[in-house]
Amino acid sequence: MVSSWKVLSVANQRVRQLARRRVREAQAQALSDRRARERRWSDLGVAVVVALAERDQAVLAHERAAGEALRELTEDEGVTLREAVTWCGEGLSVREAGRLRGLSCGDDSSGDDGGAAETNQGETGGGGTLEG
Repeated sequence: MVSSWKVLSVANQRVRQLARRRVREAQAQALSDRRARERRWSDLGVAVVVALAERDQAVLAHERAAGEALRELTEDEGVTLREAVTWCGEGLSVREAGRLRGLSCGDDSSGDDGGAAETNQGETGGGGTLEG
């Protein structure tokens, strides 16, 4: 006759095995879910950086076009930079106009800050040249 202690021991062993298997399955599923989430986050991070790089490229192209128009006003039409700024209306400083005009000549020495440092300093403190 089989003792009740052996039956209970075998039953407990099976319960522990089943519990260990369930825990391993749950941990494997959690790991899989975490990896999938991290892949999604990584893909979204790349999408953000690509969109910002495309924006920066578009801004630079538009700034170069504005600079080219300012160059034509000052060099081809003989208008001073200050007069050109006046013709452009509010929102453009002489300093910013000088920076933009420099971009039209392919001179990208103003940096990649989008003009933030120059715009925040206003018209005083160097920068674009004043003609006339």
